[in-house]
Amino acid sequence: MTAQVSVDEQMRVLMRGVEYGDPNIQRTMEEDLRERLSLGKPLRVYCGFDPTSTDLTLGNMVPMLKMRQFQRLGHDVTFLIGTMTGLVGDPSDKTAARQMLTVEQVESNAQTWLRQVFRVLDPDKTTIERNGDWLASLTLAEVVQLASNFTVAQFLEHETFRNRMAEAKPLYIHEFIYALMQAYDAHHLKTDVQLGAVDQLFNIMAGRQLQRALGERPLIAVTTPLLKGTDGVLKMSKSVGNYVGLDEAPAEMYGKLMSIPDSLMPNYFTLLTEVPSEELAEIERGLAAKTLNPMEAKKRLARSVVALLYDDGQAEAAQAEFERVFQRREEPEEAQELPLALDQDGKASVDITLALSVAGVAGSRSEARRLLQQGGISIDGQPIKEAQVELAEGSLIRVGRHRFLRVVAADG
Repeated sequence: MTAQVSVDEQMRVLMRGVEYGDPNIQRTMEEDLRERLSLGKPLRVYCGFDPTSTDLTLGNMVPMLKMRQFQRLGHDVTFLIGTMTGLVGDPSDKTAARQMLTVEQVESNAQTWLRQVFRVLDPDKTTIERNGDWLASLTLAEVVQLASNFTVAQFLEHETFRNRMAEAKPLYIHEFIYALMQAYDAHHLKTDVQLGAVDQLFNIMAGRQLQRALGERPLIAVTTPLLKGTDGVLKMSKSVGNYVGLDEAPAEMYGKLMSIPDSLMPNYFTLLTEVPSEELAEIERGLAAKTLNPMEAKKRLARSVVALLYDDGQAEAAQAEFERVFQRREEPEEAQELPLALDQDGKASVDITLALSVAGVAGSRSEARRLLQQGGISIDGQPIKEAQVELAEGSLIRVGRHRFLRVVAADG
């Protein structure tokens, strides 16, 4: 397809929504990408993801959608699972060293990813690699040789490291090694283009430097902005709780997207949808001039994202559920079942924080307790304040704004 799509059109698609934080770097990368595309050959493109948790979020989806754009234009795309870099942990944007994971934790997390990845990428056109396959076998001599291509001064230019030094916080040698490992990934994969969030630019540029030092053609960095979470303030993160997971049910995903601040809509439309740029400009003008109802614009955003990850039918059903529950204040047609051992009167006394964590609605009992303390849990429309509650068969539990559980009798 690369021969059928002009370089100008490819540049228009591939440069949409990119961010470097430095106009000189952006100009260089655009020039290099245009030159590489002009050769008319498929480019080798990769993006790496460290399996530090079991779930991918819409924040992870931003560079994945850029991967899909390259894929659709006929380029060779590799989804790299950081089975070795995940053990070290990326120090970028961290005020303290990450807790290092075990091999077992990394493997367990990685197992859940492929189902989520292929909601975005074409499984028939995606190469899956694990960097532990080549990094784990490097000898100490090879690591020393690799490190000889970089200086300490270069690493201390990293904003995260510089800030930690200024604040007299610990900076560990293994954190320097992370960028070396990612640079070696780029060399091993013979990379033309490396994708990632803008906070990965330092690590990506390390790969560019290594390739140049080894006499190879240096890669092109294509970086995307960090997606703000549903609170509109902080980066989307599971630990903060302001995230939308790729594995969430369509209705829950739709509801969370409807809760974002209006100010985030242009950013979310640009980074998470395939709405044409001309229409995006119209949406922004309409919102600014107040000629476009923000609720209707947000519905289109939520429907577009759910349709991308599921399909049009489930997106329409999610919208109908939202309108029924949140606009007309009716009960949801469907709710996740919460099986309980009920007594002869059809009731059960339970610790709601334990029940929600076991059901997977809350990530942990501590998260459920926070929701309880914040008034975020209600039973049959009544907010509760105590963890120990009595539930009856058919009771509807609302958790936060968008999650619902219906009590049913457990088998047996």
